[in-house]
Amino acid sequence: MTLIFAHRGSAGTHPENTMESFIAAERSGADGIELDVHLSKDGEIVVIHDETVDRTTNGKGFVHQLSIAELKELNASYKFKTFQSFIRSPKIPTLKEVFEWMRGNDLQCNIEMKNGKIMYPLLEEKMIQLIRDYQYEERIIISSFNHYSLVHCYQLAPELETAPLYSDGLYMPWVYAHAIHAKGLHPNLKAAPDMIIQGAMADGIAVRPYTVNKESDMERLMNIQCSAIITDYPAKAVKLRRKFFK
Repeated sequence: MTLIFAHRGSAGTHPENTMESFIAAERSGADGIELDVHLSKDGEIVVIHDETVDRTTNGKGFVHQLSIAELKELNASYKFKTFQSFIRSPKIPTLKEVFEWMRGNDLQCNIEMKNGKIMYPLLEEKMIQLIRDYQYEERIIISSFNHYSLVHCYQLAPELETAPLYSDGLYMPWVYAHAIHAKGLHPNLKAAPDMIIQGAMADGIAVRPYTVNKESDMERLMNIQCSAIITDYPAKAVKLRRKFFK
């Protein structure tokens, strides 16, 4: 059965990478969530997509130049007007906050390290220590466009699953996955034709394309029983999956 990972939570319907978005993903029936991590100025692992807070909050500046206290002051639904509230606006969560919430469910969690442009010192070590502290080794997938970082994660914690992200076509990407000790591949949907997906899965490599939002694309991937899809609309994907896997 094709698993459904909620991209930045239910990002199509809720402010991305917020607890509100992750809770909506759980309620939709998704199998997992996907989120992005950076380090704050004081070394906290925080969940936000961009290197800056400009696009998704009412603040400005680089994440790594703001303390956790400063980041927590921001409204993380700034561009999502329907979620603005006088009582409590959605905030930028820490990875630890997400892990605490995960104690109450069985969701898998795909952590994307956003360290392609800014090399955060000890991000891998801090993240892996937190995973081990919560004993989530079986629930976590680590992905990144920085494949050097994924190899470093494997060296630190070979028990954890890693999956390289990529956006252009690769020849026999499952061979590459084995070369860097990855158990999965996370290609852009445009770089994931059926032949490539089926070839990888036949070689024991899970394939989870992103970002799969059109029903026609969901149907195509479910028809070939793709390992998983990463989507902004988990509720739509769950509803569609019921037709394929009764």
